[in-house]
Amino acid sequence: MGEDAMNDIDTAYIEQKFVEYCKVNTRSDPNNNCVPTTKGQVELLMIIKNELQELGLTNISYSAKDSYLVGLLPSNTATLTTAVGFVAHVDTADYNAENVKPQIYRNYDGKKIYLDPQKDRVLDPAEFPSLKKHIGETLITASGSTLLGADDKAGIAGLLGMLKYFKNHPNAEHGDIWVAFGPDEEIGQGAKRFDISRFPVEFAYTLDNGDPGDIAYETFNAASATLQFKGTIVHPGEAYGLMVNATTMASEFIESLPKDQVPEKSKDFEGFMMVLSNSGDVGYAKVELIIRDFDTDSFLAKKQMLIDLVDAFNKKYGENRVEISMHDQYKSPGDLIKQYPYVVNLVLHAYEKMGLVPKIIPFRGGTDGDFISEKGIPTPNLFNGGANFHGPYEYVSVESMSLLSKTLITIVQLHLKMCDHRDNTPLKRKY
Repeated sequence: MGEDAMNDIDTAYIEQKFVEYCKVNTRSDPNNNCVPTTKGQVELLMIIKNELQELGLTNISYSAKDSYLVGLLPSNTATLTTAVGFVAHVDTADYNAENVKPQIYRNYDGKKIYLDPQKDRVLDPAEFPSLKKHIGETLITASGSTLLGADDKAGIAGLLGMLKYFKNHPNAEHGDIWVAFGPDEEIGQGAKRFDISRFPVEFAYTLDNGDPGDIAYETFNAASATLQFKGTIVHPGEAYGLMVNATTMASEFIESLPKDQVPEKSKDFEGFMMVLSNSGDVGYAKVELIIRDFDTDSFLAKKQMLIDLVDAFNKKYGENRVEISMHDQYKSPGDLIKQYPYVVNLVLHAYEKMGLVPKIIPFRGGTDGDFISEKGIPTPNLFNGGANFHGPYEYVSVESMSLLSKTLITIVQLHLKMCDHRDNTPLKRKY
């Protein structure tokens, strides 16, 4: 793709779609068992469905079973190539998303932005230094009382910008491109339900958070654990040798956990265990915690350590005094993706071609790519260019979303060059 063509991204369209979509309340609800968990998500999915039709996609379908919207931009080339997919989620995080009013600042001057009339909430470059990277750009924020929704509506807008480019440039060659828009990512439920038979791609990318040049193909392996402590209640005056205090046991258990493996002392690829709650009385106490680790062996070791600790407490205080139940929440896609280096190397080469500084980063959380990879489709995460997600200080620039569009175009066209009639299985290549 020539440099002039690369610059021919419809930025006005990207801005328009982003602002339009941010106004739809798509906050997901972890306490609702409906699919999806909120009606606003369906509303936005139907809006996007109409947009896909306008952009000329085919095989567009929405499933009430998994609430995923998928569509195909068919290949326009004689070159044999495998399909590539892109995924974005429509829901927003657990913060006020009612009556979102996007604010647009053109040619941002690098100064403070007062988000609300009372000037209580300020986007200050001294506090948020990443703002300085966007001087001269068109910045979009919320109005101080809500989140913006850049996670992940910036990913949606950037993806639509790519599709709009190919509609406007029918001679720009590409293979089959599948797109998927899903619900309930923020509560870890959406991609669990995704029927990937509706998404026939060899590999895919999520567009969820991150700076331009980032790629994350390792996330946490994640589990939750509930510990129940059963005490023996005896009058304090007659308690000698008889009372077993459940709250004391629970506190002792917490004190037995590794002191340096906690969120406030871990970063990058380091894992942790975090106590979420500790409640109870003399007769009964309960501790809730989560386990996180990038390395699968270390993750399993952390879970086994908890089991061993429970056994030790039961030997000390009596059989069945402590019970544990654990639940795996999501699995890192790293083990699968490392088997197919092409998926990562394709992106790194695209970044290099575009002059972006590639940065392989750990994603200290989970993405829809975790569940999609577990279903057999290697799915790293790229970026959407926003910042300060999940709160009132969230922002994104139109230029960052446009850069995402350009990046996706570059990935698609580099992938096309890598495929030929003799070998149509690029995943087996190192690149």
